[in-house]
Amino acid sequence: MHQETSDADEAVRHNLMDGATGHIEEITRYVDAQRKMAADTAAPLEARLEAYEDIIDSEVGDTSLVRARNIEREMGLRQIYLKFEGGNPTGTQKDRIAFSQAMDALRRGFDAITMATCGNYGVAVALAASFAGLRCIIYIPAGYHTRRVKEMAALGAEIVREGSDYERAVAASSERAAREEIYDANPGGDNTLLQLQAYGRISYEIYDELRDAPLVVAAPVSNGTTLAGIYKGFLSLYRRGKTSRMPRIVAGSSYRKNPIVRAFLRNTPRCEDLRPESIRETSINEPLINWHAIDGEQTLSAIRETRGWAGNATDRKMRRFSRLIREREGLDVLPASTAGLIAMIDHHQEQPLANDRYVVVLTGRKS
Repeated sequence: MHQETSDADEAVRHNLMDGATGHIEEITRYVDAQRKMAADTAAPLEARLEAYEDIIDSEVGDTSLVRARNIEREMGLRQIYLKFEGGNPTGTQKDRIAFSQAMDALRRGFDAITMATCGNYGVAVALAASFAGLRCIIYIPAGYHTRRVKEMAALGAEIVREGSDYERAVAASSERAAREEIYDANPGGDNTLLQLQAYGRISYEIYDELRDAPLVVAAPVSNGTTLAGIYKGFLSLYRRGKTSRMPRIVAGSSYRKNPIVRAFLRNTPRCEDLRPESIRETSINEPLINWHAIDGEQTLSAIRETRGWAGNATDRKMRRFSRLIREREGLDVLPASTAGLIAMIDHHQEQPLANDRYVVVLTGRKS
């Protein structure tokens, strides 16, 4: 008889295994020739760009979309599809914008790239920069500790500890980028459109599998960049007549710790910053919480324009859904990435959703 893991055991498990896990070593070996060419500063730029584009085409994106029949039975909702971004090189959707921006930096003649992170995005940019032969400078809040910092350093990134929180680390990174003519890969800057286009490819991949838009696309939300990109991707498909409708955008985040979710639930016209001192980070909620959502206005607008919704998720519930997905569907997902699914299911339990198709974006470790 199967014995379920207790919440206490689950919490310990995720404290020890924080962050996503990709397959960096395997990919590095597989694209060794292209990687060496792209990083060769003595080679012609055209050849470097061609090699780097080959890496992106073969290794980034095109992640699996699987039907979660066991979760459907568990939740009483048909046709739930899981878009598992854990298939990317470092285990999250962050690789999509990291590699797009590294290629943009290479094309535009930069020799260094910088950004701020609390974990996953830093590893993605460090890997993308190493493949492109770019110096990588990563800002991390002074008091934050994660095993993914070791991965960043192993990939050759320079780690700078600055700021008491993520938002201040972003400011410090962007200021240095402007001062020293370094490519700024932070959200909310001049490269926002490129980031949204990179995340928009998630929409195209969903369309390629389903041949239309689902009724709902649900995802975890922090700064809002991922969901804003998914919305823009589907908007492009809809305007070109590829889909019959726009999906309803659903956002989930840590309980009372995200400006986008709070603005939706309070029906305020704009996202308002939270008080930084009121936010308590945990090993579970850290990927989700922000006192300032950098791309929050775009995401809030996307939720409202599509008649979507947003909801909160507790650490306990995120751990439970992560365990449920692992046991029922065989995907080892990060608890924080289940926040969108939780927001969707909570809504369904209060106001039953129609039999249709639902897509949930998840990140995680190797499945």
